[in-house]
Amino acid sequence: MVIAKTLGILGGGQLGRMSAMAAAQLGIKTHIFCPETGCPASLVTSYFTQAEYNDHKALKAFAQNVDVITYEFENIPLETIEFLEELKPVYPGRNLLEVSQNRLKEKSFLNDIGIKTAPWAPCHAPEDIAKTLKEWQADACIIKTARFGYDGKGQIFHKLKDNIYQSWEKLKTEEAVIEGIIDFDLEISVVIARDLMGQSSAYVAVQNEHKNHILDRTIAPAPVSNEVLSTASDMAHHLAEAIDLVGVLALELFVTKDGTLIANEIAPRPHNSGHWTIDACHTSQFENHVRAVCGLPVGSTVAHSDAEMINLIGDDVHDLGAYLEMEKAHIHLYGKAEVRPGRKMGHVTILK
Repeated sequence: MVIAKTLGILGGGQLGRMSAMAAAQLGIKTHIFCPETGCPASLVTSYFTQAEYNDHKALKAFAQNVDVITYEFENIPLETIEFLEELKPVYPGRNLLEVSQNRLKEKSFLNDIGIKTAPWAPCHAPEDIAKTLKEWQADACIIKTARFGYDGKGQIFHKLKDNIYQSWEKLKTEEAVIEGIIDFDLEISVVIARDLMGQSSAYVAVQNEHKNHILDRTIAPAPVSNEVLSTASDMAHHLAEAIDLVGVLALELFVTKDGTLIANEIAPRPHNSGHWTIDACHTSQFENHVRAVCGLPVGSTVAHSDAEMINLIGDDVHDLGAYLEMEKAHIHLYGKAEVRPGRKMGHVTILK
């Protein structure tokens, strides 16, 4: 078994930070590559490169200093991954990144492997909105940019009475996806890890609650039937196998009133809804991601405790008093210097 001694991570946010910390526990050094100085991951890494993702000279030097490369968010340019793949192994592979970067490709892929999504249609002009609503005989839909949308950004709710040209203009894009409205009970997600040997292990599905389109609270396990939990896990395993995953991904799902599971999105990396695993599972999502991409077998995803994870968003970070006095609360701050509305400053996991 060949184990990577230095892991290169593209992106310097909190996901990169927690991955670097997990790597350090395994005796693996990390090298963070990020355009911004002072980013959260740069504070806990062995090596740091500040450069743009299209700087081939810096990318080449970065690749020469690491054994394997991963990424901590999905908006890394695909061209960057293609360049680096010629120099060192990159996990997860380009295919997963390409699929998850474009909602049209993502939904097509999910449907092609038998995973159900909400009704959807491509949108390249405002007239497509009116045409789709007429075909669906629907009076509302959600329109999302095909690329670069997260935490509620890049999407609008459109009603039949709304002006299609104004709705299209708000998105400021040339490519979008129109989604049907799903009447669901709750949103859940499953994080799964799969290693180079093809062995995979999924964490129990969790419930996600959002505030202003940003994840606010995660409850582990999700308060659903064992059948739903099992089906969600099976879907994640099927996806990981179909995409030939090496690393960690998250599958977001809607649970309808009759218990049907409908896929929403894929995240090709450790996920906000999996942060609770640091404190409540035998192996965290970050350790499993590092294990998988560095040539180690994935560890146990079994939870030793039920948990609730609360995001500290914006000024929430100033209200830590109650958590500091709570016996089973575990506080994680990301080292971000500036507090801004909507910015994820940290999280708290409360064990049950």
